[in-house]
Amino acid sequence: MVTDRLLARDDGARPWRDAVQEALYGPGGFYRRPEGPAGHFRTSVHASPLFASAVARLLCRVDESLGQPDELVFVDMAAGRGELVTGVLAALPSGVAARTRAYAVEIADRPLALDHRIEWLAEPPKGITGMLFANEWLDNVPVDVVEVDAAGVARLVLVRPDGSERLGEPVGGEAARWLGRWWPPGPEEGLRAEVGLPRDLAWAGAVASVARGLAVAVDYTHLAGARPPFGTLTGFREGRETAPVPDGSCDITAHVALDACALPGARLLTQRDALRALGVTGGRPPLSLATTDPTAYVRALAGAGEAAELTAPGGLGDFGWLVQPVGMPNPLAG
Repeated sequence: MVTDRLLARDDGARPWRDAVQEALYGPGGFYRRPEGPAGHFRTSVHASPLFASAVARLLCRVDESLGQPDELVFVDMAAGRGELVTGVLAALPSGVAARTRAYAVEIADRPLALDHRIEWLAEPPKGITGMLFANEWLDNVPVDVVEVDAAGVARLVLVRPDGSERLGEPVGGEAARWLGRWWPPGPEEGLRAEVGLPRDLAWAGAVASVARGLAVAVDYTHLAGARPPFGTLTGFREGRETAPVPDGSCDITAHVALDACALPGARLLTQRDALRALGVTGGRPPLSLATTDPTAYVRALAGAGEAAELTAPGGLGDFGWLVQPVGMPNPLAG
């Protein structure tokens, strides 16, 4: 890695990875604010309870494949305020729910009204039998940003507290090797890339916490051969995209190279395909139902709209699902 990562600069500029780490997770950081992530952006979990129900169905498939163990673990990684794990517990059949031990992993304090059955941790438990589910976690694992200079050299991008940038030292070591394998930025001046190595390592660590079962990462993604030429770093504040300023006032995120994160045996598919395999189709109810049972028709129509949003091309449906089995078949195998 770059040797001067921690070297103080007169203008306060430092690598994006360090700046984002403090802005999101340091004292007073964005993810420690009382309103939680839902106060600033809307994920699939917040879009519809259909998402949690689909995750519950996937957990049931894992349970069956594991032979219905006495204790089935569900880990909600980067849990926000526990919305997903709460919805999953509510959607599970009673018999499965009775055997499920639920964890929410988050750096913020435990919400006061959270279901007492949910254990609140700062790190995922080790050696679980069940499923770890990470919805929009990896995009918030901070990464370095690089930019090609006029000589065609990829240099670390340094950012000041006000969000302004300048170029630092050339990228070398493991970061350069990762870029060469997964995201060569090209020789043209101004081209940018994000070094996803910290996400690869974070995901490998999360998967290692699963002794038998399934690990799933759901996130904004791009794949080799179609990387964005100027990167994806951005911010979100109060439901709107904004400039990424590392002062703790906004979320700072970048899309994930999920193909680089994948371990042997994994399958990568779109959210649209994953949710359809779990019964979320978005099909409109028959018009005849409007006559025979108007209330059911309205309810079904609303559900179809929510399913359509979760699976929409150009939106949530294009999210990637990285499905990693551990000691069991892949329940979303094609």
